[in-house]
Amino acid sequence: MERVIVIGCPGSGKTVFSKKLAEKTGLPLIHLDSVWWKADRTHISRDDFDRRLEEIMAQDRWIIDGDYSRTYEIRFMHCDTVLLFDLPEEVCLEGIVSRTGTEREDMPWTDTVTDPSLVQEVRKYRTENRPVVMALIEKYTDKDIHIFRTREEAAVWLDHYSKEKWSESFVRC
Repeated sequence: MERVIVIGCPGSGKTVFSKKLAEKTGLPLIHLDSVWWKADRTHISRDDFDRRLEEIMAQDRWIIDGDYSRTYEIRFMHCDTVLLFDLPEEVCLEGIVSRTGTEREDMPWTDTVTDPSLVQEVRKYRTENRPVVMALIEKYTDKDIHIFRTREEAAVWLDHYSKEKWSESFVRC
């Protein structure tokens, strides 16, 4: 495990998990929100984002945290491990509401109210983004793929992680 993507619905727990995984593995962690967003709540151009993502993926080792559906396939092509947070919509909605007002290292500002556009992203995730991810999982069978349906599953997996080899108690999904 040298090139890991952590994907899933907003509010599912990707960022918290990614930080813990980076601490455990020593892999450099890149938050796509930090790449895309500027402090003034604008973002860089798609071309600049794509260039920066290519630079990141050209490195030998990384964890890339973030969904950014437009870039799913290119990240699948470059990674060796996919960690998908496939949690229920209501859990993800609770996740984005609970982090409102909290300073986050992956975002250059702190939201004081829950962003309605983020709520919409959560509501459409299962019907729009998830099918694309599942198709890529079927296509890229050479990847180590782990699907977490609860945050507790992800925590148990992380607790069993070993630098020498994946815990044999987890079956490839």
